[in-house]
Amino acid sequence: MSAWLVRPAGAAALALRNRVLHRGATAAAGSGRMRLCSARPPRKCGGYAVVGVRSVALRSLCTAPSNTISYEQLKALLDSQSVVIIDVREPWEINEYGKIPGSINIPVGDVGAALQMAPQDFKEKYNRTIPAKSESVVFSCLAGVRSLKAMDVAVSLGYSRAQHYLGGFEDFVRHGHPVKQQ
Repeated sequence: MSAWLVRPAGAAALALRNRVLHRGATAAAGSGRMRLCSARPPRKCGGYAVVGVRSVALRSLCTAPSNTISYEQLKALLDSQSVVIIDVREPWEINEYGKIPGSINIPVGDVGAALQMAPQDFKEKYNRTIPAKSESVVFSCLAGVRSLKAMDVAVSLGYSRAQHYLGGFEDFVRHGHPVKQQ
Protein backbone atom coordinates (compact mmCIF):
# COMPACT_ATOMS: atom_id res chain seq x y z
CA MET A 1 0.00 0.00 0.00
CA SER A 2 1.26 3.50 -0.77
CA ALA A 3 0.75 6.29 1.71
CA TRP A 4 0.56 9.70 0.09
CA LEU A 5 0.96 12.79 2.13
CA VAL A 6 -0.91 15.91 1.04
CA ARG A 7 0.23 19.21 2.50
CA PRO A 8 -2.18 22.02 1.63
CA ALA A 9 -0.94 25.53 2.33
CA GLY A 10 -2.32 26.83 5.64
CA ALA A 11 -4.46 23.81 6.69
CA ALA A 12 -4.13 21.98 10.06
CA ALA A 13 -4.61 18.27 10.77
CA LEU A 14 -2.16 17.33 13.52
CA ALA A 15 -3.91 14.11 14.51
CA LEU A 16 -3.69 12.80 10.97
CA ARG A 17 -0.13 14.08 10.69
CA ASN A 18 0.78 12.11 13.80
CA ARG A 19 -0.90 9.03 12.34
CA VAL A 20 1.20 9.41 9.19
CA LEU A 21 4.34 9.96 11.25
CA HIS A 22 3.53 6.86 13.28
CA ARG A 23 3.53 4.84 10.03
CA GLY A 24 7.22 5.62 9.61
CA ALA A 25 7.31 8.95 7.81
CA THR A 26 9.50 11.14 9.96
CA ALA A 27 11.34 13.98 8.26
CA ALA A 28 9.27 13.71 5.09
CA ALA A 29 6.18 14.91 6.91
CA GLY A 30 7.61 18.34 7.62
CA SER A 31 5.46 20.94 9.29
CA GLY A 32 2.01 22.22 8.63
CA ARG A 33 -1.26 20.45 8.08
CA MET A 34 -1.40 17.14 6.37
CA ARG A 35 -3.89 14.54 5.32
CA LEU A 36 -3.83 11.28 3.42
CA CYS A 37 -5.01 11.42 -0.14
CA SER A 38 -6.37 8.49 -2.10
CA ALA A 39 -5.93 10.25 -5.45
CA ARG A 40 -3.40 8.76 -7.86
CA PRO A 41 0.04 10.02 -6.86
CA PRO A 42 2.78 11.30 -9.17
CA ARG A 43 4.52 8.45 -11.00
CA LYS A 44 7.93 9.02 -9.48
CA CYS A 45 8.33 8.19 -5.78
CA GLY A 46 9.42 11.20 -3.81
CA GLY A 47 8.22 13.47 -6.59
CA TYR A 48 6.25 16.65 -6.09
CA ALA A 49 3.27 17.87 -8.04
CA VAL A 50 0.94 20.85 -8.01
CA VAL A 51 -2.73 19.95 -8.40
CA GLY A 52 -6.17 21.48 -7.93
CA VAL A 53 -7.19 25.07 -7.48
CA ARG A 54 -4.98 25.66 -4.46
CA SER A 55 -1.35 24.60 -4.32
CA VAL A 56 -1.00 21.12 -2.93
CA ALA A 57 2.34 19.35 -2.60
CA LEU A 58 2.33 15.57 -2.81
CA ARG A 59 5.14 13.58 -1.24
CA SER A 60 5.35 9.85 -1.67
CA LEU A 61 5.93 7.65 1.33
CA CYS A 62 6.04 4.57 -0.86
CA THR A 63 5.64 1.17 0.67
CA ALA A 64 4.17 -0.46 -2.45
CA PRO A 65 6.23 -2.95 -4.43
CA SER A 66 8.46 -1.32 -6.98
CA ASN A 67 8.08 -1.75 -10.72
CA THR A 68 11.87 -1.74 -11.04
CA ILE A 69 13.73 -5.03 -11.13
CA SER A 70 17.38 -5.91 -10.62
CA TYR A 71 19.62 -8.22 -12.61
CA GLU A 72 19.04 -11.03 -10.11
CA GLN A 73 15.26 -10.68 -10.43
CA LEU A 74 15.48 -10.58 -14.23
CA LYS A 75 17.70 -13.67 -14.26
CA ALA A 76 15.17 -15.54 -12.08
CA LEU A 77 12.36 -14.53 -14.44
CA LEU A 78 14.41 -15.65 -17.45
CA ASP A 79 15.15 -18.99 -15.78
CA SER A 80 11.47 -19.53 -15.02
CA GLN A 81 10.48 -18.54 -18.58
CA SER A 82 7.50 -16.67 -17.14
CA VAL A 83 8.25 -13.26 -18.60
CA VAL A 84 8.06 -11.32 -21.84
CA ILE A 85 11.08 -9.02 -22.25
CA ILE A 86 10.68 -6.05 -24.56
CA ASP A 87 13.88 -4.25 -25.53
CA VAL A 88 12.97 -0.66 -26.40
CA ARG A 89 16.29 0.34 -27.99
CA GLU A 90 16.50 1.26 -31.66
CA PRO A 91 17.10 -1.59 -34.15
CA TRP A 92 20.60 -0.35 -34.99
CA GLU A 93 21.55 -0.65 -31.29
CA ILE A 94 20.33 -4.25 -31.22
CA ASN A 95 22.25 -5.05 -34.42
CA GLU A 96 25.45 -3.45 -33.17
CA TYR A 97 25.50 -4.56 -29.52
CA GLY A 98 23.18 -7.56 -29.25
CA LYS A 99 20.19 -8.19 -27.03
CA ILE A 100 18.96 -10.14 -24.05
CA PRO A 101 18.16 -13.64 -25.33
CA GLY A 102 14.43 -14.08 -25.98
CA SER A 103 13.63 -10.37 -25.94
CA ILE A 104 11.42 -8.62 -28.50
CA ASN A 105 12.71 -5.38 -30.02
CA ILE A 106 10.02 -2.68 -30.04
CA PRO A 107 11.53 0.84 -30.13
CA VAL A 108 10.29 3.06 -27.30
CA GLY A 109 8.33 5.29 -29.68
CA ASP A 110 6.40 2.29 -31.02
CA VAL A 111 5.48 0.62 -27.71
CA GLY A 112 2.03 2.19 -27.35
CA ALA A 113 0.95 1.31 -30.88
CA ALA A 114 2.47 -2.18 -30.69
CA LEU A 115 0.68 -3.09 -27.45
CA GLN A 116 -2.62 -2.01 -29.01
CA MET A 117 -2.19 -4.02 -32.21
CA ALA A 118 -4.50 -6.84 -33.17
CA PRO A 119 -2.90 -10.14 -32.11
CA GLN A 120 -2.36 -11.32 -35.70
CA ASP A 121 -0.73 -7.99 -36.69
CA PHE A 122 1.61 -8.15 -33.68
CA LYS A 123 2.57 -11.75 -34.51
CA GLU A 124 3.22 -10.81 -38.14
CA LYS A 125 5.39 -7.80 -37.26
CA TYR A 126 7.32 -9.13 -34.23
CA ASN A 127 7.10 -12.91 -34.83
CA ARG A 128 5.79 -13.36 -31.29
CA THR A 129 2.42 -13.49 -29.55
CA ILE A 130 1.29 -10.18 -28.09
CA PRO A 131 1.65 -10.27 -24.29
CA ALA A 132 -1.57 -10.55 -22.30
CA LYS A 133 -2.33 -7.61 -20.01
CA SER A 134 -2.00 -9.95 -17.02
CA GLU A 135 1.38 -11.33 -18.14
CA SER A 136 4.68 -10.30 -16.59
CA VAL A 137 6.30 -7.87 -19.04
CA VAL A 138 9.76 -6.41 -18.44
CA PHE A 139 11.02 -3.46 -20.45
CA SER A 140 14.73 -3.02 -21.03
CA CYS A 141 16.89 -0.47 -22.84
CA LEU A 142 20.55 0.50 -22.63
CA ALA A 143 20.63 2.01 -19.14
CA GLY A 144 17.04 2.12 -17.83
CA VAL A 145 15.72 5.51 -18.96
CA ARG A 146 13.70 4.55 -22.05
CA SER A 147 12.45 1.37 -20.39
CA LEU A 148 10.81 3.44 -17.64
CA LYS A 149 8.96 5.49 -20.27
CA ALA A 150 7.85 2.32 -22.05
CA MET A 151 6.68 0.79 -18.77
CA ASP A 152 4.59 3.89 -18.05
CA VAL A 153 2.93 3.53 -21.47
CA ALA A 154 2.20 -0.17 -20.82
CA VAL A 155 0.74 0.55 -17.39
CA SER A 156 -1.50 3.24 -18.89
CA LEU A 157 -2.74 0.60 -21.37
CA GLY A 158 -3.66 -1.81 -18.56
CA TYR A 159 -0.55 -4.00 -18.30
CA SER A 160 -0.75 -4.53 -14.55
CA ARG A 161 2.46 -6.57 -14.22
CA ALA A 162 4.72 -4.28 -16.28
CA GLN A 163 8.20 -3.69 -14.87
CA HIS A 164 11.42 -2.17 -16.08
CA TYR A 165 14.99 -3.37 -15.74
CA LEU A 166 16.77 -0.38 -14.28
CA GLY A 167 20.29 -1.45 -15.22
CA GLY A 168 19.34 -2.17 -18.80
CA PHE A 169 21.49 -3.94 -21.36
CA GLU A 170 24.71 -2.43 -19.95
CA ASP A 171 24.04 -4.05 -16.56
CA PHE A 172 23.09 -7.34 -18.21
CA VAL A 173 26.43 -7.45 -20.07
CA ARG A 174 28.35 -6.30 -17.00
CA HIS A 175 27.10 -9.37 -15.12
CA GLY A 176 28.68 -11.56 -17.79
CA HIS A 177 25.41 -13.00 -19.07
CA PRO A 178 25.62 -14.08 -22.72
CA VAL A 179 23.89 -11.86 -25.25
CA LYS A 180 22.27 -12.81 -28.52
CA GLN A 181 23.68 -11.14 -31.61
CA GLN A 182 21.28 -10.36 -34.45
